[in-house]
Amino acid sequence: MPDMLRESLLGGRDLQAVLLESKTRVPPWRTNAVSRRRQIADARASGARVVSIAAPAGYGKSTMLAEWAATETRRVAWASLERTDDDPASLLPIVASACASFSSVAEAVVDEMRGIGATALGRSAPLLAAAVSSAPEDFVLFIDDLHLVASTACQDALEVILARVPAGSQVVLAGRQAPPLLARLRAQGVVWEVSAADLSLDVDDARVLFDEAGATDVAASELAGIVAKCEGWPTGLYLSALVARTGGDATTVTGDERYVADYLYRECISRLPEPTQRFLRRSAILEQVSPEACNAVLQIEDARSRLYELEEANLFLVPMDRKRSWFRYHGLFREYLLAELERSEGSEAAAGLHRRAATWHEEQGALAFAVEHLLQANESARAAALVADVGLVMYGQGQVMTTRRWLDELGDDVLTANPALVVSRTWTALLLGEVREGEKWARLLDAVDASGFGDDDRVLFESARAMVRAAMCVHGYERVVADAAYALEHEPEESPWRDQALHLWGSALLLSADPGAARGFFAQAVELATVMQNPDTVILSEPELALIAIDEGRWVAAAAHAQRGVDAIDASHMEGYPTTALALAVAARVAVHSGDRERGERLLARSMRARVGCTHLLPWLSLRVRLQLAKAHVMLGDRSAAFHLLAECDRLLAKRPDVGAIATQIEEFRAGLAIEPHTEGTVPLTPAELRLLPYLQTHLTIAEIGQRLYVSRNTVSSQLSSIYRKLAVTTRGGAVERAVAIGLLGG
Repeated sequence: MPDMLRESLLGGRDLQAVLLESKTRVPPWRTNAVSRRRQIADARASGARVVSIAAPAGYGKSTMLAEWAATETRRVAWASLERTDDDPASLLPIVASACASFSSVAEAVVDEMRGIGATALGRSAPLLAAAVSSAPEDFVLFIDDLHLVASTACQDALEVILARVPAGSQVVLAGRQAPPLLARLRAQGVVWEVSAADLSLDVDDARVLFDEAGATDVAASELAGIVAKCEGWPTGLYLSALVARTGGDATTVTGDERYVADYLYRECISRLPEPTQRFLRRSAILEQVSPEACNAVLQIEDARSRLYELEEANLFLVPMDRKRSWFRYHGLFREYLLAELERSEGSEAAAGLHRRAATWHEEQGALAFAVEHLLQANESARAAALVADVGLVMYGQGQVMTTRRWLDELGDDVLTANPALVVSRTWTALLLGEVREGEKWARLLDAVDASGFGDDDRVLFESARAMVRAAMCVHGYERVVADAAYALEHEPEESPWRDQALHLWGSALLLSADPGAARGFFAQAVELATVMQNPDTVILSEPELALIAIDEGRWVAAAAHAQRGVDAIDASHMEGYPTTALALAVAARVAVHSGDRERGERLLARSMRARVGCTHLLPWLSLRVRLQLAKAHVMLGDRSAAFHLLAECDRLLAKRPDVGAIATQIEEFRAGLAIEPHTEGTVPLTPAELRLLPYLQTHLTIAEIGQRLYVSRNTVSSQLSSIYRKLAVTTRGGAVERAVAIGLLGG
């Protein structure tokens, strides 16, 4: 799509931003719908901080939420969810954006919601919870279609937020099933529940509904029979009204809800002109519908007028904003339309629509939506290529769970047939410190046979594989030097991986004890990464330049490099990523050296938290992180913590003993530390204990926490006791309070 046309359609904004905005817009309430004022009044009067509305499709949950929002006197916030939001890095920004309507603090932390793994639960969720708890006035936050985000990671993050909802405010959760976290909230007595039985319609309600639909000729006895057969199911009754309005007989319908729905939808749709039926079927492949998307995907020009006609006819099209530029079909209706598309036009027609939808979303820069459509179209090769392209971008945004779901849907055969995807997935695992995943993908990468590649492709692939080997240092530092040299020689100047090749060569020179030569390559890496907008390389290279300056006694220059590293972390919102640990540790040393102890302690806490993912997958980096952390602790007078960090170094060296000069530097530091007698100090939480710590904010049992972390109940109990001892507390609440105070949770 030409840029000028795109700007006219989207107002010059990124489609991702437009779609996010549409999810946080309060939808309009149709005042002619059956009112739920009694259920709303009861929920309000309950005083419960959490209201759960759980019922199957078609019971009017969203309609009830819209009525409540329209009649609410407190501040209102709204979040509509979909399947692609089943990832904390997607869910939390949506909820934070919604909360921005009543909290300036929430608005300020929207960009901080990118947490990965333990960071989502340990930092992002507490930040948002704090914003919610400090809201300046009472509010109601509505979260619709919560059943679409049922992953444990999302549920745990939501539980942290719900625990901080202040008195006088409420969060209303609507979905097809009660969320898993509800069981724990019930035990606390803070939930008011609305079920399908509460939302079922009686004969009086049905009469209102039929009259509004124009089916005024249905006799009272017939209406009572229809209500009985539909068992008060609102959508079934509405469909019956539409059938009756057009002369059909809805009293003969029997069967379960899905059968009734399919029958009645078919009765309704069959009475529409064929072009309208075709538009409905085909546009249903879009989860979020806009005139522009419909025109592009359906290859028509009048989508806007058709959508407005459907909306006016009350045909289950829900506007997502007051400008009526984005819509969605009612969930059950959309499921019916998709089935009809397959039945009437065949799977290939559906696949073709998904392919065009993928192309349109890709042109708009909404790559995640493009991948979803390619998967629906069974375009495995094209989907795999796009996932490879977007994989590291998703890593930077924290959306690792989404990437994993895509990979699971693609299957191992497709993945191993796409070398670029194997490279991308390997790097993601290494950078996140995921040991099992990293070792698995590294093995798959080693197993790729590149002999059949074209000359240029083979060289690029071998360069990528060499960089992975250099980072992992499995075969010793001399092999690191050889692999890094190969990548430096063969990675093209215009390659998006060129800055990484420069950083790895600088690191190889450090392992060879040649910091003077390394300096220039780190500087080049920073310069190129800045142009390429690759913050990871900046975050990794600036602290190396700072350390070289420190060793030369140039603390002013070191401070400048250290600050640029921290600035890159803050600007890219990569707090908690393992790759940030070195920059934060070095910046802590610089701050303490300059006399700013308070700032040094804050930076040190951030680095200690980030080191959780610094594993033997990136051994020389993980060792350098711990060495700098140990030195920072000594500068603060805490030699005990330094000894514990050296013990962590020993465990890493046991797995990767041949790491060149860094091993010598660790022994030299250890020798200097041993000269002075051992003094009292802190005992830092281990990486395993830091992984456990965020779960103490929830009401998960010890056994449930063990399931989350893939460890035994006994292991969790042992780690929990250790956390209590180190933090000098006796309860989970006390541990959370202490962890927040010293910077291990939250900001």
